[in-house]
Amino acid sequence: MEDRPLAELFEPADRARWLGLVEGVLKGADFEQRLVSRTADGLRIEPLYSSAAPIAQPVREPGPWRIAQRMDHPDIATANAQALTDLEGGADALVMAFAGAPSARGYGVTVASVEDLDAALTGVMLPLINLRVDAGSRGLEAAHLVKALAERRGEDLATYDVDLGIDPVGVLAASGSLGAVWSEIAPRLAGIAAELETAGFRGRAFLADGRPYHEAGAGEAAELGAVLATAVTYLRALEAAGHDLDTARSRIAFLLAADADEFVTVAKFRALRRLWARVEQACGLEPKPLRLHAETAWRMMTKRDPFVNILRTGMAAASAGMGGADSVAVLPYTQALGLPDAFARRVGRNSQIVLLEESHLARVIDPAAGAGGFEALTAEIAEAAWAAFQAIETEGGIVASLSVGKLQRRIEAIRETRTKAVATRREALTGASEFPNLAEKPVTVLDVPKVAPPLGSNFGPGSAVACDALPSQRLAEPYEALRDASDAYHATAGRRPAVFLANLGSVAAFNARATFAANAFAAGGIEALSNDGFPDAESAAAAFRESGASLACICSTDAIYAERAVETAEALARAGAGVIYLAGKPADLAEPLKQAGVQTFLHAGCDLLTVLNGALRAAMKPPSRTA
Repeated sequence: MEDRPLAELFEPADRARWLGLVEGVLKGADFEQRLVSRTADGLRIEPLYSSAAPIAQPVREPGPWRIAQRMDHPDIATANAQALTDLEGGADALVMAFAGAPSARGYGVTVASVEDLDAALTGVMLPLINLRVDAGSRGLEAAHLVKALAERRGEDLATYDVDLGIDPVGVLAASGSLGAVWSEIAPRLAGIAAELETAGFRGRAFLADGRPYHEAGAGEAAELGAVLATAVTYLRALEAAGHDLDTARSRIAFLLAADADEFVTVAKFRALRRLWARVEQACGLEPKPLRLHAETAWRMMTKRDPFVNILRTGMAAASAGMGGADSVAVLPYTQALGLPDAFARRVGRNSQIVLLEESHLARVIDPAAGAGGFEALTAEIAEAAWAAFQAIETEGGIVASLSVGKLQRRIEAIRETRTKAVATRREALTGASEFPNLAEKPVTVLDVPKVAPPLGSNFGPGSAVACDALPSQRLAEPYEALRDASDAYHATAGRRPAVFLANLGSVAAFNARATFAANAFAAGGIEALSNDGFPDAESAAAAFRESGASLACICSTDAIYAERAVETAEALARAGAGVIYLAGKPADLAEPLKQAGVQTFLHAGCDLLTVLNGALRAAMKPPSRTA
C-alpha cells in the first residue's frame, strides 16, 4: 500500500475532466440551456469557475457596515420613539423618509419645520450616528432644515455624519417632473453646496440613487450606468460653479438596491466602487473610498406569505455587506402590506446584528476577492455598466436621456424580459408564484392612514421639465392581484374559486403532476379539489359533477394519458367542465386531446399568469352541469 496523502491518489481536477463528467450526466441535453444562466442584462453566469487572482478592488473603510433603520411613521412623536428603540436595540444609523418621498410608500415623517425635525430626533445624538435624509423632491428644504437644526442645538455641523440625499435626477426619474429645467437647477445645487460648506458641513449633500431604476425593472448594468451618470452630472454641476473636484466628489453618496440574488448583488456593489474609481482617475484624482448605501429591494417584496421576505432581505443584507456597502437598510418584512409594527422592525434590525455579530461577515474587508465567479461577474457587470453609462453620456447626460425617454425605453425592454420570466416562473417568487398558501393568516401592520404628499418640488420655481416617469413595481403584483380577486370572491360566495383534479390511476402515478397543478392554480387563488384517483373516465366525471367546480385538470403519467386522457377529457366535457386542463405536455397526444376538449396544457415554462387569468374568470362562473 502506498504511503501517500489521499489527495495524491487521484488525478488532478481540471475543467476538461469536469466537462467530461457533465456530458455523461446531461445525456445529450444542451449544456448552455441546462447549466448556464444569465442576468436580466444578458450577462453569462457559468456553473463553475476556476479560482482567480485577486484584482485590486476599491473597498469600504475597515470595520462593519452600519445598521440603518427607517423612520417613516407620519406621527413625529411615534417616529422618534421608534428611532430611539432602534438605536437602543443595536442600530447605528437612521434613514428619515419624509412624507411624499417615493421611498416612504405613502407614509413618511411629516416634517415641515426645524421644530418638527428637532422633535423627530429628540434624544438622538447626531454626532454619534449616521443619518440619511430621504426627502425626495423636498431635498433642498431638508438640507436647510438640517443646517438649522445644528444651529438650534448649538452643535457643530462638521460633527454630523449626515447624508442629505439631494437627488433631483432621481426625483425626475421617479416622478417624471421637476420644478425647473436643469440649467436652472444645477446652480441651485452648487449654491446649497457652498452654503453648507460655509456652515462647516463635511457630509455628503447629494445622492446618486439606483432605486428608481431598479424598481422599474432595470438590470444590474442599467442601474449602475444610471447611478454613475447621475453622480457625474452632480460632479459637473459643482465643478461648473467653481467647486474643487476633490471636495465635490466627497459631497456625493451612492445608493443601490440589494436583492436576494447573492451572486449578482455582491458583484454589483463591488463593480460600483470599481467604476467610480475609474471616473475619479479620468478626473485626474486619486481614488478614495466612496460612501455606498444599500437598501433591500422593494421589487422583491411580496404581500403574500410575507415571512419569506425575512429570508429575502436577510440574503440581500448579507450580499450588500459582503459587496462593500457602508450602511444597509433592511425593509421590514411587512413593508408591502402597510406601516410595519415593532416586531417587523425588530426582525429587520436583528437580522443585521446576527450577520455582523454572530456570522462575522464584516471581518473580511472583501470576501469575494479571488473567487472566480465573483471576480468574473464583477468584471462583466462593470464592463456592461460602463457601456450603459457611455450610452447615457452620448445622449447628452442622464437628464437629457430621461427627458426624451431613451433610458426609459431601454429599461422597459429589460422589464419586459423580467416580466416574462415571472409569468413563466423561470424567476420564481416563493409564496406568490411558487408554494402559495391559500390558508395563510394575515400579519399585523400598524393601523395608520397614508398621508397626502406635499404639492410641487422645491427644486423650482422655474420652467418645469417633464418626462415619462419610471414605474415602481414589485414582481409579485400580478399574482397578488389574482389572489385579491379570489379573496373578494371568497368573501361573497363563501368559498374559493376551485378546480377539480381528475387524478387518474394510483397515487404514485398522479401525485407529482397533481401537486404541480395544485400549486400552480393556488398561485392564482384557485383551490384544487383533490382525491385518491379514479380508475376510469366515467368515475372521474361523476366526481366532477359532485364537486361544484367549473374547471377540471387531468393529472397522471404520460403512459396513463395515452390510455385514458382522451376519453376522460370527453367525459369531463359532457359533465359540464367549463375549461379542461391537462398537467403536462404530451406532444404526441396534443391534437387528440384538444379535440376531446382540453383547452390548456399546464406545464413548466408555460405562461402561468395568462393561464391563471383565464382560469380565475372561468372558475368564478357558475358551473354548468349535465346529467
